[in-house]
Amino acid sequence: MIEAVLLALGVMILLIVLGTHIAVGLGLSAMLGVYLMMENFDIVLALLADTAYDAVRNYIFAVIPLFILMGDIVSRSGLAGDVYRLCNRMLIWLPGRLAVSTVLGNAIFAAVSGVSVAAAASFSRIAYPEMDKYQYNRKLALGSIAGSSVLGMLIPPSILLIVWAVMTEMSIGALFVAGVVPGLVLAAMFCGYCVLRALRSPGMAPNVRQDEVASSPDELRRELSGGVGVVVLVSLVLGGLWGGLFTPTEAAGIGVMGALVLGIIRGMKIPDIYQAVLHAGQTAAPIMLLLVAAQLYSRMLAMGGVVPELQHWVTAAELSPFLLILAMMGVWLVMGMFVDSVSIILLTIPVFAPMAQIAGFDALAFAIFGILVIEAGLLTPPFGLVCYTVKGAIPDPSVTLQEIFSAVLPYIAMVLVVAALVLVIPALATWLPAVAF
Repeated sequence: MIEAVLLALGVMILLIVLGTHIAVGLGLSAMLGVYLMMENFDIVLALLADTAYDAVRNYIFAVIPLFILMGDIVSRSGLAGDVYRLCNRMLIWLPGRLAVSTVLGNAIFAAVSGVSVAAAASFSRIAYPEMDKYQYNRKLALGSIAGSSVLGMLIPPSILLIVWAVMTEMSIGALFVAGVVPGLVLAAMFCGYCVLRALRSPGMAPNVRQDEVASSPDELRRELSGGVGVVVLVSLVLGGLWGGLFTPTEAAGIGVMGALVLGIIRGMKIPDIYQAVLHAGQTAAPIMLLLVAAQLYSRMLAMGGVVPELQHWVTAAELSPFLLILAMMGVWLVMGMFVDSVSIILLTIPVFAPMAQIAGFDALAFAIFGILVIEAGLLTPPFGLVCYTVKGAIPDPSVTLQEIFSAVLPYIAMVLVVAALVLVIPALATWLPAVAF
């Protein structure tokens, strides 16, 4: 059995290296593994059909496209810009306020988008021109945009947390709540870093006078209504979820309706709504296909007795929990340079989660640790997806990828520090779920 699983995993790695789509590689290798174990192709086809049917009809899977749609409506309606400008206006007294506003704007936008790439694209167009206008140091500006975009995958509702919950059969609500405190700690570290850079080198973030950000009464009302609208939407969705009023799927549906109301108030027309729905579908469809393939892959691992074998291997090897977690961390960081976050979770969690459980790590703390490390991989060269997104979205052709990668290095370090803190102090991830649930 184990030999069949190892051969299937080898085939999957080969297919991915050859450029095959992750979902295809996962699905074909899982089918091969089941065939080698059962020696009956009819069983393979029956398992594939059963897995696909279970995945498609599962009520919880609607969470992913709905939260993506909510974030897309908020982004297209211009509400993200209102949030940024409102934060900017409230922090006029703070050194490096534009960079800090970018971090806070990303944190708030994370609570409605759940996707780091969406945050990076939005704030590249909103925040960078503003910082460039006031002659901010370019590395400080680029770092605050790209670095803080990773908050979108930690602060709920996060697509990665949903996928992790589906793969490990954990509570989506509990994982959402577990990400709040580490997300706020990380956002505070980002803000503190921007302020310290501005204090140490004032020329990097020139002060802006109050009269330079003055706006007309109409603009002020627009910013205030947009910012308050987003806060109310976030409070409604997450408050209802944590308070037990909604299931995750119901919370996502109500979030879409709330975002749609805000978008219509802000002037969205039928073509804009259509484009938001189309884009959400285009984003969600590959994720859903990946989930079907990953569930087949997980069933193949279970049929092959991988978990008991892992338990025996970990016990026999006498690896310390530190070395085990260090090895997982290394795999995630390397994969993050080449593979998207959802695929990393689907490829590794069926193996890593049981190993972490055997080693005695808390499931919630390990999940948040994993999300943080995987997100750090999205910033690392040579193929950090977020950095490429910022490069493509920033309206300044003179910005280079090398500048962006250099600018995010301190943010990668801060993400890894918070990840380590979650492992050392699991209460950062477990305290709030224990209170809320």
